[in-house]
Amino acid sequence: MSALWEAIVTGSARSGLPAFFPERAYAQVKAIADPAADYRGRLLAEYKLDIAAAHALLGRGSARAPLLGVRVPAAYAHWVDPGACYNRVGYYEVPNARVVYRERGTTRSFGIASMISWRGVWYVVHLGAVTRTGGGGVVDDPGPGPGSSAPSSTC
Repeated sequence: MSALWEAIVTGSARSGLPAFFPERAYAQVKAIADPAADYRGRLLAEYKLDIAAAHALLGRGSARAPLLGVRVPAAYAHWVDPGACYNRVGYYEVPNARVVYRERGTTRSFGIASMISWRGVWYVVHLGAVTRTGGGGVVDDPGPGPGSSAPSSTC
């Protein structure tokens, strides 16, 4: 999550790649014609847009905003069966974690739409939104305080 926060405060999605679901793992998970193209053209492209949107949310003081933590609602973690969501293999997923930070003395937060566990490591797979209505970046449920998570479906 330190890599994710570094990406958000600097606006450089590249520095957040260690926190993002790896392409090789995605290729093993997805049962679609060209998972590499989908990964780069959709998943990674949306991550970059969402990093930029979160960076813009923080504004000019972003470099000084400390990460207080990431609240992961363990009770919402669940197994996604093979065959669901065009997947070849199953995996654990947790929706709606919360990134909690301090900005100008005020605690604030926003959501991580979905994280996937792969070989015992949790990765961001959808930062701003799982499904989208527009082409821009999304910041999931930003607000004051640590916020709260809500259960949701996977895909």
